[in-house]
Amino acid sequence: METAFWHERWKQHQTGFHQKEVNSHLKNYWGQTDLPKSSAILVPLCGKSLDLLWLADQQYRVVGIELSEIAASEFCAENNFQAVPQNIEGGHLLQPAPLISFLCKDFFKVTRSETGKISGVYDRAALVALPPEMRKKYAAHLTALLDAGAKIFLVAFEYDQSKMQGPPFSVPENEILELFGEQFVIHEINVSEFRAEPARLAALPEKEPIRERVYILEKK
Repeated sequence: METAFWHERWKQHQTGFHQKEVNSHLKNYWGQTDLPKSSAILVPLCGKSLDLLWLADQQYRVVGIELSEIAASEFCAENNFQAVPQNIEGGHLLQPAPLISFLCKDFFKVTRSETGKISGVYDRAALVALPPEMRKKYAAHLTALLDAGAKIFLVAFEYDQSKMQGPPFSVPENEILELFGEQFVIHEINVSEFRAEPARLAALPEKEPIRERVYILEKK
């Protein structure tokens, strides 16, 4: 899955992954990270998520990474922000609000010098957006951006992958352990089951069971 795929999705407004409300897991369980206010929170593949606003409202410094400048522009327009893009290597930096900044570039080319010290990561839609062959690369690069003690708040789906091509992809618990178990302490904090809905996993058969797992990972 190349960068052109995501550019085209945004260009064609094929953004069914965008939620029109703040994620319920974020609101219900984020407090269990125990991350202090003013901490820097990285949000990979953030799109134009309203979750960025929620985190900023909790007084966190939010660093979104998003390949598509269309997504960043729509985020600004839909939330009445104005931001002048600044050139950075391989992309642009936007700061639409005092506690929110966007790195508009390929996640795999983002460096520590660009993110600064990151205390936490919010991943609702990044890992599950990537096919298996890219998830190892993603986990390795994300890990490299973090110091010991940093925490990842991760939401993942589990469903019968043979019934839908993805994205979003099914990332089962054993794969989470394989990707992150060596360098993180992993806590599962919630598991819930729901049925396929057109707005979320439209290609699955109606009423196909889906598990959604919420994890907090702490880097050793």
